[in-house]
Amino acid sequence: QVQLVESGGGLVQAGGSLRLSCAASGLTFGNYYMGWFRQAPGKEREFVAAISKSGGSTRYADSVKGRFTITRDNAKNTIYLQMNSLKPEDTAVYYCAAGSRAVYIGTTRASYDYWGQGTQVTVSS
Repeated sequence: QVQLVESGGGLVQAGGSLRLSCAASGLTFGNYYMGWFRQAPGKEREFVAAISKSGGSTRYADSVKGRFTITRDNAKNTIYLQMNSLKPEDTAVYYCAAGSRAVYIGTTRASYDYWGQGTQVTVSS
């Protein structure tokens, strides 16, 4: 049974930082590209960042480029999202996802097979 468990969310002031983690189990981690998505109240779930199976390639949404960094540790079956210079508009539930489609790296919801339960990030102004 595949499980993705996010942690590290919380309340932070604008300009602050948070580091999210996602621990994966029940899958061969190195065979999956991984991603982070987020969903704010009343909005669609949107792509944030993704990383290839080896960790050698990354993709970011324009809204977070230069502020967020996605990394992975294949020895620990874990990915991370370092979030700096946080803004109130970054407030959302953040979801971790794993995908194994015939693409190198996924940036759409449809390209992912498994999802975590999410962790809340709230940025106060």
